Amino acid sequence: MEETNKNQETSSRRSFLKTTAIAASAFMIVPRHVLGGPGFIAPSDRLIIAGIGAGGKGQSDIANFYKSGKADIGFLCDVHDSRAAASVKAFPKAKYYRDYRELFDKEHKNFDAVSVSTPDHSHAIIALGAMQLGKHVYVQKPLAHDIHEARALTAAAQKYKVVTQMGNQGASNDGPRQMKEWYDAGLIGDVHTVYAWTDRPVWPQGIPWSANKAEVPKDLDWDLWLGTAPYKDYVNKLVPFNWRGWWDYGTGALGDMGCHLLEAPFSMLNLKYATEVQASVGSVYVDEFKRGYFPDSCPPSSHVTLKFPKTNKTKGDVVVHWMDGGIQPERPEELEANEVFGDGGNGTLFIGTKGKMMASTYSADPRLLPLSKNKDIKVPAKFARVPGGSDGHYAQWVEGCIAGYGKKELSSPFEIAGPLTEALLMANLAIRGTDVQVKNDKGRATFPGRDIKLMWDNDNMKVTNFDAVNQFVKRDYRKGW
Repeated sequence: MEETNKNQETSSRRSFLKTTAIAASAFMIVPRHVLGGPGFIAPSDRLIIAGIGAGGKGQSDIANFYKSGKADIGFLCDVHDSRAAASVKAFPKAKYYRDYRELFDKEHKNFDAVSVSTPDHSHAIIALGAMQLGKHVYVQKPLAHDIHEARALTAAAQKYKVVTQMGNQGASNDGPRQMKEWYDAGLIGDVHTVYAWTDRPVWPQGIPWSANKAEVPKDLDWDLWLGTAPYKDYVNKLVPFNWRGWWDYGTGALGDMGCHLLEAPFSMLNLKYATEVQASVGSVYVDEFKRGYFPDSCPPSSHVTLKFPKTNKTKGDVVVHWMDGGIQPERPEELEANEVFGDGGNGTLFIGTKGKMMASTYSADPRLLPLSKNKDIKVPAKFARVPGGSDGHYAQWVEGCIAGYGKKELSSPFEIAGPLTEALLMANLAIRGTDVQVKNDKGRATFPGRDIKLMWDNDNMKVTNFDAVNQFVKRDYRKGW
């Protein structure tokens, strides 16, 4: 009897422990936002970001991710300490590195996503390294420096099943969605021609490389800054801004503004890959009848024409004109003399069979032409808007990363951003082609790329009628990179 009571007691204790364990377990899996009150984000629902490039645009990118309320900045990385100083101060708990490779090697288990806000020539190698680690990536525009890189990143995003976004925040504006609604409603008929223009560059272009090398700032790792690019001695006024005008590092005005101005035509018309491209560029004369030859530098201005094949949104080919350096297309007849074209310095114009419409930078403020038409537009909204518009571009990516691959629609995932970037880089092929020297049978330098149209084999990623320009489709990385 005593033994029976003892067994019952033991059984009761085990039952109690099991019951309380289950109860404790049930309590622990109650969502943390319930415990923390309204607005509390559970640690498991916060995105830990490593910011590669913490100054300039990187500083604002990182700050905007944090403002989403669902992200923590776990790591910062920059090759220039003084440029990163403001971010380091703003996020004192973030561990700081200079070399992103060391950060990836040592800390890859401690972050979920990577933001890449470096010069163009470093975008692809950092982004691909992050994706290979299974990290979600946000990459500043343009996505890559050359066509091969853009194609590789597009494929990698699908292969590694990570959430991607390019930093052309205008893609999240209301403007592109409104223009798609107008277009789908047939307000301007079938679009066959698009013009996009910018007052960029606002940095020096069409100039020779400085012959005066300078002392490298003590807080700048020049070798890391160069990264994949050929080694050159440091010169003043290259870092932190003017690198944009040099082919080794930047992609000129097209790379800087093209992803902002041409995103709407791509998304509205479902454009993908161009079939042909031609370019004319502004000349710089250094003496009487002596044209300067500066192949390392982007030209001061350009006009590029790309042809895109028919899509499910068009009845035929679409011709896209790009103009930079202050060049603008002819003003539409429907625009009155004192009405602003685009936003003055930048804009996009759509020409359809029944009418025209235009927009400003980031595809903001879309308007039908003539402007009097805008009083009577009654087209229902059918595309969901991004909360916050262009500012919401950052939170959209953060939320997409938390949700997981394929769970949330993004405005500029690599499946869209990749082909868009390739189109811009194809335009740059034509621009660079104008400076490619070819010796004739008499040994004299000629420039055949100035007088021809480049025909593009998209599957094989090469120009078929001017092989000399294909050297720019895929560049060689510096030894060790």
